[in-house]
Amino acid sequence: MLWIGTAGWAIRREHAGQFESEGSHLARYAARLNAAEINSSFYRPHRPATYARWARETPEDFRFAVKLPRAITHDARLKNASLPLRKFLGECGALEEKLGCILIQLPPSLKWDKETAQDFFAEFREAYAGAAALEPRHESWFTNDADKMLSRFRIARVAADPIPAKMKHVAQAAEPGGFDGFRYWRLHGSPRIYYSNYESEFLRALAKRLAKEARTKDVWCIFDNTALGHATANALEMMKYA
Repeated sequence: MLWIGTAGWAIRREHAGQFESEGSHLARYAARLNAAEINSSFYRPHRPATYARWARETPEDFRFAVKLPRAITHDARLKNASLPLRKFLGECGALEEKLGCILIQLPPSLKWDKETAQDFFAEFREAYAGAAALEPRHESWFTNDADKMLSRFRIARVAADPIPAKMKHVAQAAEPGGFDGFRYWRLHGSPRIYYSNYESEFLRALAKRLAKEARTKDVWCIFDNTALGHATANALEMMKYA
C-alpha cells in the first residue's frame, strides 16, 4: 500500500477548491489523501478522545503516522523513557486500526550509542508491535551496525530530503534504510527546507519508484514543505502519478 499525505491536514485558501466544501478540515482532507502525519504530538499530548475523534472523521482506509514526543527523543534522549512512552502509546492507541506508524525523529546532536538504542527499541517493541520509522540526524546512525539493529527491531530508517547540511556527505540519509519491510519518505522541501516546492518531474519519478515498492510492502510519503502550502499541492499531484 502507498500512503501519501502531509504533515498536518491544513487546507489553505488557494487549495480549498480541490477539496469538498463541507465537513471538518480533517474530513475534507481525508476525502482526497489517504494519510497524514500528526506532528503536534511531538510538542504536547493529546487525549485519547481526541485521537478517537480523528479516527471517526476519516475513511476506513485512512492512516495516521504519529510523531513520538520530544520528551522522549530530545529531553530524555531515549533513556528512562518507559513511563512517557507507555503514556503516549496509550493516548494514540485510541486511533486503533488507523494508527499506521510511529515516527521517531531524533535531535541532530544525538549520536548512535548501541546500548542506549538497544535498550530503547527493546522497550519500544515490548509495548508496540506496529510499523515504526526512525529519522536520525547525526551521521553516526548511518552505519552497518546501526542498520542491522534497526532491522532486528523492525524499525525503518527514514529517507529524508533534503539531507541536513551537516550530513551532506552522508548519501545514505537520502535513501531508506534499516528494516526493509517498510518504507517512510519525509520530503521537507528542497533546497529551502519547509518552503521549497517539488517539481513535477521529481514527483513523477518518485511516484513511479514508490508505487513499485508498494506492491510488496507499505510505503509512506509525507510532504513537510508546509510553510507556503506546497505540501498539499505536491501530495495531490503525486496521487495522480502513483
